[in-house]
Order: sequence, then C-alpha cells, then structure tokens
Amino acid sequence: MTHLSPEDASKRHVRRADYVSCTVAFIDCKKPGSHLKENYSIIGPGVSSAADQVVNLPEPHGFNIGAAAMPNGITNNLHIHFTAEVFMNFRGEWTFRWGSKGENEFVGHEGDILSVPTWIFRGFTNTGADDGWLFTCLGGDNTGGVIFHPEIIREAAQYGLYISSENMLIDTARGDEKPGEDGVIAPMADADVARLREWTPEQMRKRIVTEADRDFRPAFLDRGLTGCGAEIAPVIGPGITQNRDHAAPITNPHGFSLEWLRLAPGQQVSRFRIPEKMVLIARHGGARIELNETGDVAVDLGAWDTCSVPGDVWRRIRNTSDHTVELVLIASGDHRKRPEFAKEVVAMADVAGLALDAGGFVAPAHLLPVYKFA
Repeated sequence: MTHLSPEDASKRHVRRADYVSCTVAFIDCKKPGSHLKENYSIIGPGVSSAADQVVNLPEPHGFNIGAAAMPNGITNNLHIHFTAEVFMNFRGEWTFRWGSKGENEFVGHEGDILSVPTWIFRGFTNTGADDGWLFTCLGGDNTGGVIFHPEIIREAAQYGLYISSENMLIDTARGDEKPGEDGVIAPMADADVARLREWTPEQMRKRIVTEADRDFRPAFLDRGLTGCGAEIAPVIGPGITQNRDHAAPITNPHGFSLEWLRLAPGQQVSRFRIPEKMVLIARHGGARIELNETGDVAVDLGAWDTCSVPGDVWRRIRNTSDHTVELVLIASGDHRKRPEFAKEVVAMADVAGLALDAGGFVAPAHLLPVYKFA
C-alpha cells in the first residue's frame, strides 16, 4: 500500500494556474496564422521540440498529458504522430483536418473527444469565436516526436527553422547552428506521403465521442449506498467501470483507457484503489480527492486542474459543490482495470444486495454462489 504525504499530493496536483505555455514548441511557430499557438506539457514532454519546454510533472505514466491553446483563426499545421493522440475539447469550436493534404474535416465542440490514428497527417484550427483549449493525451512515455508535412518543413526553412534528427527545434535566427543534411529531418518524399493510410470521414466518426454520444451509467459496487451512484461514460478502452453493460466506443490499443466520470451534488465514489496510475482532469471545479487509507490528505480540484494518483493509493472522489461535476479519468494500460473497494464498502454493498461476480462486475448478491475452488 502506498501512502502519500501532503507534499507528495501537492506535487501531483497541477493547477490550471501552474500550466506554462511555450510558443516555440514546433517548426511552424513563425508561420503566419500559426505563430500564436501555445503548447503545454503537463505530464511528460509530449511531442514538444522546444528545449526549454516546461514539464509540470515529468514522472513516466505510460502516457503524456498536454494542452493546446489558440486564438480564433490560428492553425496547428499537418503533422504525423507515432503513438495515440487524443483531443479533449474543453473550450471552443475546433476544425480538425486529416489526410495527405488535410482534405477531410470534422468540427468539434466543447465536450467532444477525438482519437486520431497514428501515421496519418492531422492538423487543427480554432474556428470558434473565442480562445479555445484542447487537452491532449498521447500514448507511451516516449512519443517519438512528430513529422510535419513536407510543405511546412520547406516553408519553415525560409524562417531559418529546422528540426534536428533528435526532433528538436533549430532556430538559426537566434544563433543556433544548422547541422548538415544528416542532422535534420528532411521533407517527406511524395512517394512516402502517397503510401500513408487513408481514413474516410465515416471511419473517423467511429473514433469521435461527442458530448451527445456519451453513455453515462452507474459504474461501481457502491451504487446502492447513500450518497453514491457515480456514473461513468466510457470513451477509450476498458477502464475502471464495474458495469457490465458499459462498452467503450473506441477499442484499439492506446496505452491507456479514458472515461468521463460524473458526480451529482453530494455524490461520491467510495474509497477504492487500483494498481495503475490514474489521472483526473476536472472539467468543472468542486471535486475533492481524499487520499490514503484514512483520507488524511485531500486535493481540491478547480476547473481544468490535473491530478495524478499513483497506483495502490486509496482514494475517495467526492463532489463538494452544489452543481454536477465531470472529470476525465485516464488510467495507464490497455487492459481492464479492477477497482478494489475498501472492506467496509464491500460489506455495506452486500447489505444493500450488491456484490462483484467473478468477472468483477456488479451483480445481485443473492444470486452469487460460494465456489469451492475459489
């Protein structure tokens, strides 16, 4: 069992005010229409090419959490990722593009989540009226960086910008020395671009979970207890839900699972733990995470805060506000996670007529036999 001190918990609570932007994270940072991008690395470095990118929590999690903030009309140009890239729209209207020339589009709104396949060009533009905000989750501890579209690499050279073979930004205007041809990433050849996978809008729609698509259902063993009954809406992979009727819309391996967690005023998820690292991103403020076996350490999440909980730490999640709160819940690994609830919670659930079957799903307690070979 892992025990967190108040100092440990504070380091793992990255407040919205703690996020530090970088405006020179990528090779298109001087391109007109792209120069006002802000990149954030909250957990892990993500795919930033900037040597001075601030990373709030560098500890490996098996995935990276970041964010992009852009004013209206600003574009993040076409590029390729080698691991999963998931966009979580927390504010604004965004037009996502993909394909060898960005010929396909999807317009996303607040609450939408989009997972883009690896090894295809993708980009996005803030087409909303105000500044927009996207959280991102990238698969793996090492994302491998990115490859920008050949047109962007060629244009960047006009501004003295190059990407080294180690995927770091070289800016000759600030005095960086340009390496030889073997030391920079060259524009991708047309033949290689032509061999990239193609995804139709119909195929991509299966990798999008809009706010209206979410399937919230009671998720946990404690659903019958007073003040409990928290709901989950799965998005990617088998997460921590104990409801057998839940099915994630996006099922291919990402290296993590992702779910929405919803708590009504006064509602809680009773004390539980999982072996995997878990990250919560608060869409709305008013959630409290009480840590350790005694709940002696607490983290209060404001809107857009991020909190990382190590594996095997007991935690209880409560809504302390007078409004419904929603959080994105991300857990490491593509496998199904199996929450272990505290013994007193299991006992109270049994009195309420609920237990977990051998598959780890909530079932009527009176129907479950006691198996001799268990």
